[in-house]
Amino acid sequence: MTGKQELRERVWKRMEEMRVGRFPGTRGRIPNFIGAERAAERLEELDSWRKAGRIKANPDSPQAPARKRALQAGKVVYMAVPRLRDRACFIELDPARLTDLHKASSIKGAFQLGRPLALDAVEPIDFVLCGSVAVTRDGRRLGKGGGFSDLEFALLMQAGKLSQDTPIVTTVHPVQIVAEVPAVEHDFRLDHIVTPDETIRCRRPKKQPRGIDWELLGEEKLAAIPILQVLRSRAASAGKK
Repeated sequence: MTGKQELRERVWKRMEEMRVGRFPGTRGRIPNFIGAERAAERLEELDSWRKAGRIKANPDSPQAPARKRALQAGKVVYMAVPRLRDRACFIELDPARLTDLHKASSIKGAFQLGRPLALDAVEPIDFVLCGSVAVTRDGRRLGKGGGFSDLEFALLMQAGKLSQDTPIVTTVHPVQIVAEVPAVEHDFRLDHIVTPDETIRCRRPKKQPRGIDWELLGEEKLAAIPILQVLRSRAASAGKK
């Protein structure tokens, strides 16, 4: 196993041993945790959250309480289609268009009630809520291993939907805070870590990754993700002019 995967396994195992995980479990996923509702409540204390009108959120269970609070506060929530498999690769949840905010905040409900959008149709985003397997207090994070959170971030950054100043926050259980996370240059960094017990302000670098690093993407991933094919075609056409 790589260093990153070893760390994931340690965190998942520790959450199981301490019995702080809950349905649908911890291993192999962004782990749901006891206290996720309290963490979502603490999230609302952040100025950046209160000021945000449009939020990009991950679809995982531990962030469902935060998605619900966002919708209840009138915020538009964007979620990526799993594995970015569709040309319309984002789902828009606009509370002005929804009648059942509780259902819309769930994973299944979001994709039943939300409006599919292509990347170009996504409005500029004010706040990013992401899920994590492990984090450090200085703002490094580790996802579940697919690389899609970083790719979604890169897509939105390249499309001008995010800026270097867009706040990025995660909610986790304290058990998920570790001393060190192996990181590479294209990993984005966190501004805040919110747990049921505290809010940690991170000192992230001034510069986040600026967009897609095409050299890091294999042909298999390029072939499987329609929006990458579109963007690569656009880049090739622009290069010919």
